[in-house]
Amino acid sequence: MTTLQQPVVAKRRPARPPAPSPAKRSRRSWTGWGFIGPFAAVFALVFLAPIGYSLYLSLFRDQLIGGTTFVGLDNYQQALGDDQFWASLGRVSAFLAVQVPIMLLIALFVALALDSGRLYGKDFFRISIFLPYAVPAVVATLMWGFMYGTQFGLVGDINDALGVSLPDPLSTGLVLASIGNIVTWEFVGYNMLIFYSALRVIPHSLYEAAEIDGAGQFRVVTAIKLPAIRGALVIATIFSIIGSFQLFNEPVILRDLAPNAITTDYTPNFYTYSLSFDGQQHNYSATVAIVMGLITMVIAYVVQLRGMRKGA
Repeated sequence: MTTLQQPVVAKRRPARPPAPSPAKRSRRSWTGWGFIGPFAAVFALVFLAPIGYSLYLSLFRDQLIGGTTFVGLDNYQQALGDDQFWASLGRVSAFLAVQVPIMLLIALFVALALDSGRLYGKDFFRISIFLPYAVPAVVATLMWGFMYGTQFGLVGDINDALGVSLPDPLSTGLVLASIGNIVTWEFVGYNMLIFYSALRVIPHSLYEAAEIDGAGQFRVVTAIKLPAIRGALVIATIFSIIGSFQLFNEPVILRDLAPNAITTDYTPNFYTYSLSFDGQQHNYSATVAIVMGLITMVIAYVVQLRGMRKGA
């Protein structure tokens, strides 16, 4: 009995596509730049160029004798020893440490209540809580400033109607808390929307598994919802930190109502504005702005690393 042997056929490897010519690769490269070019141009114009110009200004000083003179890092040395700058920074830091946690906790509580499905008329509450964010900061501050008035506003009317003497919200000891109340009223809805949007994308299978295991609502919140929206919590915290260090509109507008409580160096941004437009110290103003920007960037970056670290 003989066995027929099949001929061995060598497998052919698939032919490689021809390498693109240098001209074609160049066209592809320019095509990519065509898509990102408009964004890069706008980014360079509105972001990089102002930073570069501020760095340039910070290296000079306008002197009575000699005019504009290159001083190197002298302006930065002056800023690091400026008591007014550090006092304003300490003020917004205290504001951040108290106002930001309160605002984020309120926003988180509202978002969890809306997401629970047990709140009657949740669409109405969602719109009502978000609506203050649509009010311009100037209008909101003027409105609250009128209510804070002890001679003409809501506080004054309550004092006259009830025969009491409520503390002046625009006094030196309470004005920072009053500003915090305005900022909280403005941005609770914004942060609530961030949290609520993150909660809505959590897979329902997790809730079904928790229900099968007999987990209660509190356990679902702590074991499923909060870990799932940690990224949204970190983002909202970073935005709030940056906004606190940039505090400007509220103290500037309230200063006319409380000139003794709010000075021109009340916040770092107010101090920078006063240096530039009232004191005509453009070079030193740019220096203070850059130092404040670096401090904000470092703190925001540390918070991001801390918040997104596994097991944090």
